[in-house]
Amino acid sequence: MSIRLIRPTAEFAGQVMKYRQEMLANRDSFDGCAGLEDVQSFEEWVDFENRLKKKYGESCVPSEVFLAVRTNDERLVGIIDYRHPLSPFLLQYGGNIGYSVRPSERQKGYASEMLRQMLPICRAYGEKRVLVTCDKTNEASRKTILKNGGILENEVPDTVSLGSGGIIQRYWIDVSVSADS
Repeated sequence: MSIRLIRPTAEFAGQVMKYRQEMLANRDSFDGCAGLEDVQSFEEWVDFENRLKKKYGESCVPSEVFLAVRTNDERLVGIIDYRHPLSPFLLQYGGNIGYSVRPSERQKGYASEMLRQMLPICRAYGEKRVLVTCDKTNEASRKTILKNGGILENEVPDTVSLGSGGIIQRYWIDVSVSADS
């Protein structure tokens, strides 16, 4: 179950678009995918800054997008992004980090490992703690966050329809010290 986080490159263009197709076919939420659901090509997708600024306007913040690639066969198993700094919307609902795992690769521990590998990246950007949120009914995501040190701050009504449960849980993870120390 070894994975590595890498920046999107043309080498993975086909896999990214297959990931998109699989997520659409499963009617999944594209959490952490930097708007992959809105594009028709890899080239359009990787133009993150321009495309997302057009979509979100002034509330758009920089985003670091990574592909989670399984090391033994180079298969794209997930996508994760780190958004910084927190806009008012992200502070209330979306958090610093979003992630998803392709439906055919779920229940294998990839989300937990993706989040674990993302935390030192956040620390390298100067974060002391990061906010990760999930729908209250998303047990898998809740377990992923808790496994990585998430502390529940509160629950807020999902007035923006991000999930299906009507409540968003807001967790903070301390990244000020290395998990290895």
